[in-house]
Amino acid sequence: MRKILITLMLAVVVSVAASAQKFALVDMEYIFGNVPAYEMANEQLNQLSQRWQKEVEALSKEAETMYNSYLADKVFLTDEQVKKREADIVAKEKSATELRYRYFGPEGELYQKRQTLLKPIQDEVYNAVKKVAEERGYQAIFDRASSSDIVYASPRIDISNEVLAKLGYSN
Repeated sequence: MRKILITLMLAVVVSVAASAQKFALVDMEYIFGNVPAYEMANEQLNQLSQRWQKEVEALSKEAETMYNSYLADKVFLTDEQVKKREADIVAKEKSATELRYRYFGPEGELYQKRQTLLKPIQDEVYNAVKKVAEERGYQAIFDRASSSDIVYASPRIDISNEVLAKLGYSN
Protein backbone atom coordinates (compact mmCIF):
# COMPACT_ATOMS: atom_id res chain seq x y z
CA MET A 1 0.00 0.00 0.00
CA ARG A 2 2.78 2.39 0.90
CA LYS A 3 4.58 1.72 -2.44
CA ILE A 4 1.41 2.46 -4.38
CA LEU A 5 0.89 5.72 -2.49
CA ILE A 6 4.51 6.82 -3.10
CA THR A 7 4.27 5.86 -6.79
CA LEU A 8 0.99 7.76 -7.15
CA MET A 9 2.45 10.87 -5.48
CA LEU A 10 5.54 10.65 -7.68
CA ALA A 11 3.35 10.43 -10.78
CA VAL A 12 1.39 13.50 -9.68
CA VAL A 13 4.60 15.48 -9.05
CA VAL A 14 6.06 14.48 -12.43
CA SER A 15 2.86 15.38 -14.29
CA VAL A 16 2.65 18.77 -12.55
CA ALA A 17 6.31 19.46 -13.35
CA ALA A 18 5.85 18.42 -16.98
CA SER A 19 2.79 20.60 -17.45
CA ALA A 20 4.63 23.61 -16.02
CA GLN A 21 7.14 23.57 -18.85
CA LYS A 22 5.18 24.95 -21.77
CA PHE A 23 7.38 27.14 -23.94
CA ALA A 24 7.71 28.50 -27.47
CA LEU A 25 10.17 30.16 -29.79
CA VAL A 26 10.05 33.39 -31.76
CA ASP A 27 12.43 34.73 -34.36
CA MET A 28 12.73 38.44 -33.57
CA GLU A 29 14.80 39.15 -36.69
CA TYR A 30 12.03 37.64 -38.81
CA ILE A 31 9.36 39.59 -36.94
CA PHE A 32 11.18 42.92 -37.16
CA GLY A 33 11.96 42.22 -40.82
CA ASN A 34 8.24 42.00 -41.48
CA VAL A 35 7.33 45.21 -39.65
CA PRO A 36 7.65 48.05 -42.21
CA ALA A 37 7.90 50.76 -39.55
CA TYR A 38 10.93 49.02 -38.03
CA GLU A 39 12.64 48.73 -41.40
CA MET A 40 12.00 52.42 -42.17
CA ALA A 41 13.29 53.50 -38.75
CA ASN A 42 16.38 51.34 -39.19
CA GLU A 43 17.04 52.85 -42.62
CA GLN A 44 16.63 56.35 -41.21
CA LEU A 45 19.14 55.52 -38.44
CA ASN A 46 21.62 54.12 -40.98
CA GLN A 47 21.43 57.28 -43.10
CA LEU A 48 21.85 59.48 -40.05
CA SER A 49 24.78 57.39 -38.83
CA GLN A 50 26.50 57.60 -42.22
CA ARG A 51 26.02 61.39 -42.36
CA TRP A 52 27.44 61.84 -38.87
CA GLN A 53 30.31 59.46 -39.62
CA LYS A 54 31.24 61.60 -42.66
CA GLU A 55 31.25 64.72 -40.47
CA VAL A 56 33.55 63.09 -37.94
CA GLU A 57 35.84 61.74 -40.66
CA ALA A 58 36.02 65.18 -42.32
CA LEU A 59 37.08 66.76 -39.03
CA SER A 60 39.66 64.02 -38.45
CA LYS A 61 40.95 64.50 -42.00
CA GLU A 62 41.34 68.23 -41.36
CA ALA A 63 43.41 67.45 -38.25
CA GLU A 64 45.55 65.03 -40.25
CA THR A 65 46.07 67.59 -43.02
CA MET A 66 47.03 70.20 -40.44
CA TYR A 67 49.52 67.74 -38.91
CA ASN A 68 51.09 66.87 -42.27
CA SER A 69 51.37 70.55 -43.14
CA TYR A 70 52.92 71.20 -39.73
CA LEU A 71 55.51 68.45 -40.27
CA ALA A 72 56.44 69.89 -43.67
CA ASP A 73 56.75 73.45 -42.33
CA LYS A 74 58.22 72.70 -38.89
CA VAL A 75 61.78 73.44 -39.92
CA PHE A 76 60.84 76.98 -40.96
CA LEU A 77 58.70 77.83 -37.91
CA THR A 78 59.70 79.69 -34.78
CA ASP A 79 59.17 78.09 -31.37
CA GLU A 80 56.08 80.22 -30.83
CA GLN A 81 54.63 79.21 -34.19
CA VAL A 82 55.39 75.53 -33.47
CA LYS A 83 53.52 75.71 -30.17
CA LYS A 84 50.58 77.48 -31.76
CA ARG A 85 50.32 74.97 -34.64
CA GLU A 86 50.61 72.04 -32.24
CA ALA A 87 47.89 73.54 -30.05
CA ASP A 88 45.67 74.03 -33.12
CA ILE A 89 46.20 70.42 -34.20
CA VAL A 90 45.45 69.08 -30.72
CA ALA A 91 42.33 71.26 -30.56
CA LYS A 92 41.13 69.95 -33.94
CA GLU A 93 41.76 66.33 -32.89
CA LYS A 94 39.96 66.94 -29.61
CA SER A 95 37.06 68.50 -31.47
CA ALA A 96 36.81 65.41 -33.73
CA THR A 97 36.88 63.11 -30.70
CA GLU A 98 34.21 65.13 -28.92
CA LEU A 99 32.02 65.12 -32.03
CA ARG A 100 32.41 61.34 -32.35
CA TYR A 101 31.45 60.93 -28.70
CA ARG A 102 28.49 63.32 -29.04
CA TYR A 103 27.11 61.35 -31.97
CA PHE A 104 28.16 57.78 -31.20
CA GLY A 105 28.85 57.71 -27.45
CA PRO A 106 26.89 55.57 -24.99
CA GLU A 107 24.34 58.33 -24.45
CA GLY A 108 25.00 60.02 -27.78
CA GLU A 109 22.58 61.34 -30.34
CA LEU A 110 22.48 58.05 -32.28
CA TYR A 111 21.52 56.15 -29.12
CA GLN A 112 18.84 58.71 -28.29
CA LYS A 113 17.49 58.66 -31.84
CA ARG A 114 17.44 54.85 -31.77
CA GLN A 115 15.47 54.98 -28.53
CA THR A 116 13.03 57.45 -30.03
CA LEU A 117 12.47 55.52 -33.27
CA LEU A 118 12.86 51.84 -32.38
CA LYS A 119 11.82 51.54 -28.73
CA PRO A 120 8.09 52.08 -29.38
CA ILE A 121 8.14 49.42 -32.10
CA GLN A 122 10.11 47.02 -29.91
CA ASP A 123 7.66 47.60 -27.06
CA GLU A 124 4.73 46.90 -29.38
CA VAL A 125 6.32 43.62 -30.50
CA TYR A 126 7.11 42.69 -26.89
CA ASN A 127 3.48 43.32 -25.91
CA ALA A 128 2.26 41.16 -28.82
CA VAL A 129 4.60 38.34 -27.73
CA LYS A 130 3.33 38.72 -24.17
CA LYS A 131 -0.31 38.56 -25.31
CA VAL A 132 0.30 35.40 -27.33
CA ALA A 133 2.11 33.87 -24.34
CA GLU A 134 -0.77 34.70 -22.00
CA GLU A 135 -3.42 33.45 -24.43
CA ARG A 136 -1.64 30.16 -25.11
CA GLY A 137 -0.33 29.62 -21.57
CA TYR A 138 3.42 29.74 -22.25
CA GLN A 139 5.72 30.14 -19.27
CA ALA A 140 8.72 31.05 -21.42
CA ILE A 141 9.33 32.24 -24.97
CA PHE A 142 12.86 32.16 -26.34
CA ASP A 143 14.27 34.19 -29.21
CA ARG A 144 15.81 31.76 -31.67
CA ALA A 145 17.51 34.60 -33.58
CA SER A 146 19.68 35.62 -30.63
CA SER A 147 20.32 32.17 -29.18
CA SER A 148 23.11 30.18 -30.72
CA ASP A 149 22.47 27.42 -28.19
CA ILE A 150 19.36 26.13 -29.96
CA VAL A 151 20.56 23.37 -32.24
CA TYR A 152 17.12 22.19 -33.36
CA ALA A 153 13.60 23.29 -32.60
CA SER A 154 10.38 21.99 -34.06
CA PRO A 155 8.66 24.52 -36.32
CA ARG A 156 5.45 23.75 -34.41
CA ILE A 157 6.68 25.71 -31.38
CA ASP A 158 7.67 28.80 -33.42
CA ILE A 159 5.01 31.45 -32.83
CA SER A 160 6.59 34.22 -34.93
CA ASN A 161 3.70 34.31 -37.41
CA GLU A 162 1.17 34.47 -34.57
CA VAL A 163 3.00 37.48 -33.16
CA LEU A 164 2.97 39.14 -36.59
CA ALA A 165 -0.76 38.44 -36.89
CA LYS A 166 -1.30 39.96 -33.42
CA LEU A 167 0.54 43.06 -34.68
CA GLY A 168 -1.71 43.20 -37.74
CA TYR A 169 0.79 41.89 -40.27
CA SER A 170 -0.04 38.63 -41.93
CA ASN A 171 2.65 36.65 -43.66
